[in-house]
Amino acid sequence: MTTLNFTAPTAAAPGVSSVALGDGLWRIVRANGEVLGYIERHATTSGDRFTAKRMLARQRRFLAIGDFWRLDDAFDCFRY
Repeated sequence: MTTLNFTAPTAAAPGVSSVALGDGLWRIVRANGEVLGYIERHATTSGDRFTAKRMLARQRRFLAIGDFWRLDDAFDCFRY
C-alpha cells in the first residue's frame, strides 16, 4: 500500500494559511481565524486533482471555484 503525503500549500498571500484536516483536505484561513474555504484532493486516473471551494458564510454554502492539477494553484484562489 502506498501512502501519499501532501504538504500544506505554500502561502500565496500574507495572512492566509492552510490547516490540514485529514488526508487530502485543507481548510484555508486568514490570520484572524476567518475560514475562507477548503481544498479537497481527488484521485483520478490521470493523477490527483485539487478542488478549491469558497465558503459563503451568509448563504451557508460552498461555491466551487475550480479544479486544479497542482495544490498551490488551488491555494492561489484564496488570495483575494
